[in-house]
Formats: sequence, C-alpha cells, structure tokens
Amino acid sequence: MFKPRKATAAPKLRTPLPVVIAAVALLVTACASDTDPVKPAAPTLDRYYQQTLAWGSCDGYQGGGELGAAGIECARVLVPIDYGKPDGDTARIAISRLRATGTRVASLLTNPGGPGAPGLNLPLALAKSPVAERLDLIGMDVRGLGASTPHVTCRSATEFETSQRVLGRTDPLAEIDQVEQENEDYANSCARRTGLTLLAHVGTVDVARDMDVVRAALGEQKLTYFGGSYGTRLGSTYAEMFPDRVRAMVLDAPVDPTTNIGDEVITAAGFQQAFDAYATDCAKAPDCPLGTDPKKANENYRALVSPLIQHPIRGLDYSAVTTATIASLYRPSLWPDLTKGLSELAKGRGDALRGDATTYEDASSDDVHRAVLCLEEVRVTDRAVAADIVRRSRAAAPAFDDAMGKANTSAPLDACAFWPVPPTAQPHVPKVVGLPKVVVVAATGDPATPYPGGVTLAKTLGAALITYEGTQHGAAFEGIACVDRPIVQYLIDLTPPAEGLRCTKP
Repeated sequence: MFKPRKATAAPKLRTPLPVVIAAVALLVTACASDTDPVKPAAPTLDRYYQQTLAWGSCDGYQGGGELGAAGIECARVLVPIDYGKPDGDTARIAISRLRATGTRVASLLTNPGGPGAPGLNLPLALAKSPVAERLDLIGMDVRGLGASTPHVTCRSATEFETSQRVLGRTDPLAEIDQVEQENEDYANSCARRTGLTLLAHVGTVDVARDMDVVRAALGEQKLTYFGGSYGTRLGSTYAEMFPDRVRAMVLDAPVDPTTNIGDEVITAAGFQQAFDAYATDCAKAPDCPLGTDPKKANENYRALVSPLIQHPIRGLDYSAVTTATIASLYRPSLWPDLTKGLSELAKGRGDALRGDATTYEDASSDDVHRAVLCLEEVRVTDRAVAADIVRRSRAAAPAFDDAMGKANTSAPLDACAFWPVPPTAQPHVPKVVGLPKVVVVAATGDPATPYPGGVTLAKTLGAALITYEGTQHGAAFEGIACVDRPIVQYLIDLTPPAEGLRCTKP
C-alpha cells in the first residue's frame, strides 16, 4: 500500500581484490615446475578501478539541459553487471559533478533514495548549501534507470498507467487468482524485457560495489557520502562491505537494516502518524475538508474518498487519491496542496489530486523499485500470511482502510513471490568493524522511514545520531540550521556532532 522513499553483505576486503588476485597469480607461477603449464590468471576488476573519466556536457543525459545550465558536467562509469564475472556484460553508470566553489576537500557522492529514484540532479538541491564550497557534489543514476544503461524495463508508460487505473477498481482480497496472474505476468515481463542477468544484479550490494568503482574513478582513496531514505541502505551496505574505505558518511531518513525496505505494517503506521499530524493542523481552519475535530479525520477522509472505488471522477480513482495523499504527507510544506485537493474532491473535482498522483510515480522508477525489493525483502509465498499483512497494515493506518475483504483469510501473493531470480540479500544486523564515525539523521515523525529504524541503524553502525523533532521525510539540507551546521562541519573537517543532539524547527 505504501512506498517509502538488504542483505548479507559480501566479505570485507581489507586488500583490494585486484591486488589479491595478482598475488595469487605470482605465487602459482613461482611454484610451477618447468614442465607444468601455468593456468591463465583469472579476470580482474583492474580496468574498472583504473578507468579515467571523460567529463563533458550533460546533453543527451536525462535532464541534461537543466544540469548544464547550472554548470554541472556529466560522465559515465563502466562497471560489470555481474562482479563475479568481470569480463562479462557491462553497464554504464551516469554520474554528474558540480565542482566545489572554493578550496576542495573531497568529492561527495550522493543518493536521493528510492529504490528507483534518479540522482543526477541531486547536486542541484545541494548547490546552495555550504558543502558546495568545499566539496565536489556528485550525483548518480544507479544501475538500471535514468541515464544509466542498460535499463530495467517491465512495462511501458502506457501499460503502467493502465495497471494503476485497474488497481484502483479491483478488490485485492476478492479476486485472488486474477491479481496473482497479473503479478506473475508482470514478473515474467520483467525477465523477458530486462534479461535475467541484469535483473539479478540491480540490488543494493551491486550498487554498493558500483559506488566503490565510482569512488576510485573520481580519484578518491576513501568515500565521502550522503544518502537519504533508501540511500541509507546503500550507505550502510557500503560501510559493511568496505569499512576501511569510508572517509565520512551522512545517512538521512534512515531505513532500519533489520526490516524489509518497504515493510508495509511499519510504513502504514508511519503514514498514519503523519496523517494525524496533518489532520490536527488542518482542523485549525474552519473550512478544513476533514472537519474541525481531528478525532473524526479518519472517518471523514474515508467517507470522502471511498466512493471513488466504484465511481471514479473523470479518471481519478481511489488508488490515485490515496497515492496523492500519501505523497503529500512526506513534509508539511505539501499539506496546503493536499487540503486544496481534498476540498476540490468534496466538490466533485479532482484535478489537483490527479496531478499529485501523476508526479509521484512513473513506470521506470516503479519497475526498479519493485526489482530491488524482490531481490532483498523476505518473500511472502503463503496467502494466509499475505492476508495477515494486509489486516495489520489496515489496523496500523485506519485512514487508508478501504474496508474491502476484511473477512478473507487469504490475499494474493505479490510479484516477488513469482520473481524469476533468487534473492541476493535479506534484512540483517550489519556487522561492521573498523568503520570511522558516521552520522545518522532521523525525524521523530518520519512517515516513510519511522524514527525507531534510525535509532537501530545508528546503534548498529556506532554512529552519531541527530534527532529532528518534526513530521517529515528527511531533515538534512532542509534549511534547519541545528541539523545542517554539524553535518557540514563533519563532512568538511570530520568533526562529529555532539552525542544525543536533538533539533527542532525554529
């Protein structure tokens, strides 16, 4: 129901893999007799780690015009699709760079989250921050999406739009066989259009390896990194795999490493908490579309949107409205637009909400999102377990309970139950040794990645935790001085924030 914006990591390599392989090859040669043939050395990762980047115009890259206008340059980094087969098929990872305006300290690799969010334009969002003076800002479209190639492709844009409309008009608990067939068809389409090799290697572990190749290609001995939301899973995975290659790391709106990335029950509770905060704020106005009593907001919201299940308004259905509502709960600055949209809906119009739903999702990002989750979440293959998850999600978020199929003891299995490649990772407690001090930033009212997950991540990484007391997804570089000042200082001179720092919006 909800989409927030895993994995047994590979063994830590204290010595770079190419060095290990070269040493083994020399030992074999020295020990071979004159009559024994010497086996050829195994393929190495040398050509990836030693490549030279060709920086240039962002023309031809997704969003390249806006990037170029801001003085950002682009390049592509060659990586193996399967790191176990470095001489096999390759991918090209698109990256962007906004050069430091002052004395440069390092390159800051960034990721906005997802899974499935393009990242080439993230340096634009950070351009006015003090970090832009001392750090080169590096954006990255992770493998499978955006300007990186090849792409994960499961559906065309038209097919995606059609699936969204159909989803809004069916009862997922009542039409189990039909929904499961659609999910199986989707999984098969991903395999056919993407190819099994790429589909099996778009997960967090492979992206973390790409990040290390990018680090080397940038000429950095150690990684300086900022990641938000799912980007924190990338960061913690990198830290687990390459702890001695981390210079500094800031993880904002953190994902709990011990749970599924998109755990439905946890995120349902998070969005309900945000909805309650929105409803309380809305109720201060006499014309609030949910009424002036926050205790009745859940009931009033359901009464407003439930008729759309059977009677959409000019193409605006129940699924689109709940999607738009959830998108608007990510931060308080979006609440006025939600109020406007719900007020229009009460009058029989839905243009504002339809626009919010359209900008929240697209086919490409949604396909990558699903592909990563299917590789890394605990797969549900029992209909009874699926039904229990649905019931607990509805109980955790009563505002979004559509009341359909409550008596059902079975629910359809999602696409991951039919995924054509095996999992590559699972939720776990990261085991990190030798990691320098890193920083975790968590908001107490984060709807998509609830606060307790941030506490867990900070504890497992031994990180300094900055707590922001507010309702929003992500608090770093949002103009909150209490949060930003210690982060900037840490990224530039490696001075960690004070332990137990708590911030509120001025």
